[in-house]
This record gives sequence, C-alpha cells and structure tokens, in this order.
Amino acid sequence: MEMAAPQVLMIVGALLFGIGVIGFLTRRNMIVMFLSTEIMFQGVLTNLVGMGLLRGDLNGQALGIFVLVIAAVEAGLGLAIVVMLYRRRGTLDADGWRTMRG
Repeated sequence: MEMAAPQVLMIVGALLFGIGVIGFLTRRNMIVMFLSTEIMFQGVLTNLVGMGLLRGDLNGQALGIFVLVIAAVEAGLGLAIVVMLYRRRGTLDADGWRTMRG
C-alpha cells in the first residue's frame, strides 16, 4: 500500500523533530544542542507543509515561511551567543555553564 505525500511529509517531520529532541537532551556541547534545535524547527516546518497539503490550502506553506524566518533569526542570535560564551570561558560544554555568576 502506497502512502500519500502529506502523510509521508508528516512522518518525516515527526522523525526530524524526535531526532532533534533526542540530540538536544543527550548532548552537552552547545553547538550540537543548537543544531538539534534547528533540526526540530525543520521537523515543524515539514509538518506544516504536510498539513497544508493534507487540507488542500496554502495556510501551512504560509506559516512555514514564518517558521523559516524565525529559524534564521534564531540561528544568527544563537550563533552570536555561542561565540560570546566560548570567548568568555573557552569551552562549549553546557555543564561548564550550569553555574552562572552574576
């Protein structure tokens, strides 16, 4: 039995989101955690496109464009924060940043 395109997109999106969650929760390197959030964003985007195809309208694709814009802004800000944190302590290990001093 062959599956339709929207269902395949939604399964791929759920897999991407799950891989991103697992990567975020199991890794302690901030770069890997950052990339895992990007994978989660792409999973959400894929599900939005799949839902738009399933419903037969362009609302999912339009919302997907907004998710792409948010992901691009998050990528720029996130990388800037990671670079700043690395310059401050010389490590990207999340456990090293667990205790912040003010």
